[in-house]
Amino acid sequence: MKAPTVTPAAGGRAAVRAGVAAAVLALALAVSLTLAVSLGAVHVPPGEVWTVLARRLSGQPPEPGTRDLIVWQLRTPRALLAALVGAGLGLVGTAVQALVRNPLADPYLLGISSGATLGAVAATVLGAGAGLGIGLSGAAFAGALTAFALVWALARRGGGFAPLRLVLAGIGIGQFLSGFTSFLVLQAGDEQRTRGVLFWLMGSLGGTTWSQLALPAAAVALGAIVLQARARALNALLVGEETAAGLGVDTVRLRRELFAVTSLLTGTMVAVSGAIGFVGLLVPHVCRLLVGADHRRLLPLAALAGAVLLTAVDTLARTALPAQEVPIGVVTALLGAPVLLYLLDRRGEHR
Repeated sequence: MKAPTVTPAAGGRAAVRAGVAAAVLALALAVSLTLAVSLGAVHVPPGEVWTVLARRLSGQPPEPGTRDLIVWQLRTPRALLAALVGAGLGLVGTAVQALVRNPLADPYLLGISSGATLGAVAATVLGAGAGLGIGLSGAAFAGALTAFALVWALARRGGGFAPLRLVLAGIGIGQFLSGFTSFLVLQAGDEQRTRGVLFWLMGSLGGTTWSQLALPAAAVALGAIVLQARARALNALLVGEETAAGLGVDTVRLRRELFAVTSLLTGTMVAVSGAIGFVGLLVPHVCRLLVGADHRRLLPLAALAGAVLLTAVDTLARTALPAQEVPIGVVTALLGAPVLLYLLDRRGEHR
């Protein structure tokens, strides 16, 4: 991957394109959130959705009936969580692709999500999180950090650092942790709990409440701030570690920061939604086609695009079948795998 090098005129055009793309995505997000709350077994007209939201946000007493319950208590928190998870996955994907200098790298490639999943499953099946007083999110974050530490230690063995070694370490540890997760699920002993865990592992936002939004919102906000502050360093990292160091970037510290941020975001997202693939892979790549590889523009756009995509996918997963909800991970895999194969084919043609 080459670092962005642009003339002032080209930079101005890129800024205009980024502004237009951001405005379009913001409008698309508003529309997708409205449809997410409107569509379902009980259809609520978009105008009535905004009426209910306006009454609630202004502090007025809710109108009697089931519409207020459906809009405010059931669908709005879920739609907002879908947007937050999508934004977080978009940010994680962008950071990971810069870390390994590969635009087709997946945020789950480094094994961090496998660690988060193992922590969350251990907390659910064994009650490990409750015993330590850290809860599901804390257990997922602890698992993500543990996986990060293992991957980092293996990648740094011998004193050097290579993206390929990092990727191979992540794949190996990720597969090991995934196998251990499957073993824990089989040991659950409760068929109903096992089904619930398996459904969650494929991605689910069912049963979301307002109280569940605070943690992912804080994680996404913190991750976005940290990554945006390091956008120039991420640009320098694209041209190689030696060149970045020559430009004054502390690459070792930067990689540690990227691992910490991706661990935080991945652990939080996995805890609230399960494992959802392809979003973090495809969103940064598509946004890069729109605005280039400059992370100052790429990061905000990836967050917006991820929010739009996952909100739309969750609505589709919830409404596609009349009496059954499809796991979000199934939908993202069905949509993302063909796109990934197409992108791989295009990259092969240009070599």
